[in-house]
Amino acid sequence: MTRILACVDVSSYATSVADHAAWAANRTGASVDLLHVIGRKERGDMMDLSGALGFDANAHLLAELAAADEANARLAQERGRALLATGRARLLEAGVAAVETRHRTGSFVDTVAQMEADYDLLVIGKRGANADLASLHLGSNLERVVRTASKPVLVASRAFKPISRVLLAYDGGPSARKAVDHVTSHPLFGGLAVHVVLVGEPTAEATARLEEAADPIRRRGGAVVARVIPGDPEGVIGAYVKNERIDLLAIGAYGHSRVRQFLVGSTTSAMVRTCLIPVMLFR
Repeated sequence: MTRILACVDVSSYATSVADHAAWAANRTGASVDLLHVIGRKERGDMMDLSGALGFDANAHLLAELAAADEANARLAQERGRALLATGRARLLEAGVAAVETRHRTGSFVDTVAQMEADYDLLVIGKRGANADLASLHLGSNLERVVRTASKPVLVASRAFKPISRVLLAYDGGPSARKAVDHVTSHPLFGGLAVHVVLVGEPTAEATARLEEAADPIRRRGGAVVARVIPGDPEGVIGAYVKNERIDLLAIGAYGHSRVRQFLVGSTTSAMVRTCLIPVMLFR
């Protein structure tokens, strides 16, 4: 892992995104690029009303709309620069050697899609500014990024806490195997205790599938706990995170198994929403 793209906005998650990116960068030696995208509403779209107002609109009103539009755009630019400067200072203070800032205008999801090929990890907050205080809602940008990203996405929790225990929710699908590959090979997970859980009935087949994930992680070295647990994914994983004091949940984001159906759509929605820890999603 050499480059991390950390996406910040004006929500309360901006600090947490920087802290999670710093954690990943310091463990891997990666550089961090901080990205802030000014969307249409932040730029100001009041002049779009001019067509609806028609030819009879007062010229003075149109001039006021134009001035307000310009003021909104200028404020958004200044706020974005301040946000990036604050995040950069926090990353440097945390010991990250190389930090750059990227200020863009347009669609956030499209911008990330265009840039992600140059990065190894994306970091994004659980909720954006519009959903900041709504504990039962996720940011719409988060769900759209997770659905389209080809790189791992680290979803930051509201506040960063030291990470020593990882839960890998495994079902044998392609994205879950991709998660195993990362946990096995990337320095990000080196030295961390890894719990591998397969949700389902404890049959011989389930145990064999679980060992597909646990064995390579054991060979890497470090503590590994592997368990097959019956029940529904939401209840099992949520309880396991709490009871075992898990610090990070790693899981495949797409597929047709019970776990991955739960984690995307009603998936990314439910698990990321209810877990109070960061979640790393693999596709």
